[in-house]
Amino acid sequence: MKKYFSGYHLAKLICLLMVAGILYLNWGETVYATENSTTAVTDTPYRESNLTGTSNERTNLDPPGASENADDLAELNIANTVTVTYNNGNGSVNGALRILLILTLIAIAPSLIIMLTSFTRIIIVLHFTRQALNTQTAPPNTVLIGIALFLTFYIMQPTLTAVYTEAVAPFEAGELTQEEAFKAAAAPIRQFMYGQTQKSDVNFFMDLSRLEWSGELDDIPISVLVPAFIINELRVAFIIGFLIYIPFIVIDMVVASTLMSMGMMMLPPTTISMPFKILLFVLADGWYLVIRGVVGTFYY
Repeated sequence: MKKYFSGYHLAKLICLLMVAGILYLNWGETVYATENSTTAVTDTPYRESNLTGTSNERTNLDPPGASENADDLAELNIANTVTVTYNNGNGSVNGALRILLILTLIAIAPSLIIMLTSFTRIIIVLHFTRQALNTQTAPPNTVLIGIALFLTFYIMQPTLTAVYTEAVAPFEAGELTQEEAFKAAAAPIRQFMYGQTQKSDVNFFMDLSRLEWSGELDDIPISVLVPAFIINELRVAFIIGFLIYIPFIVIDMVVASTLMSMGMMMLPPTTISMPFKILLFVLADGWYLVIRGVVGTFYY
């Protein structure tokens, strides 16, 4: 059979040649970092390169060849380290570690906002409102999420203020340790979630965990409080959504019966009822009533 040299075989051949060339160029070459020089000493006399940085920016504590025994070789010889200082005047955290903590919080922020705040209830109610109006994508998802985020910030503002004054500010001032700061920051959030959680949900998860509960907030672990809070958020959101649907269902029934009595059975009732839904929603100032109702559930 006649074989054809395809592009796939050509690509494999090029990759093999490149790997072979790299291995040949680096064969037998060893690079040493000198202490007082900015050039690299190699075994090959025809190749020279510059070191990155100067002698004052070394990446090792001791120069090469300074180890005297096996114990010296076993020790870490790295000069670039991240340090945390607590009592150097204001208990400040090293800049690199601060950036790491901020990036970590940004990564888990969406989950914290959705699960530990009022965001879940608000976004579900807004979604039910749009579905009841049958406007498909008006308002769009971006607008609904933006409204839910700002309402969440409004509702959670006292809790966030308490977290900052009781945990963040004292920790920055060196008055609290890291463990104490975490406990102080969790206390206002736990208080908020507990106020929106039913005791039956807490008892359910405590029984599943084989734990005894005395009825106090301090005895509820965070692994129990969070799912109990989420269940209650879903329950309240669906109840509000059902109440929002009732007037719009009445409009659908009236329009459907009217069209059937007129013999227009082939005309979709939703096409005729949607303008009436929008008119009713506007005349009743629907957005004000919906937002006032969902926000008021966190205060009453």
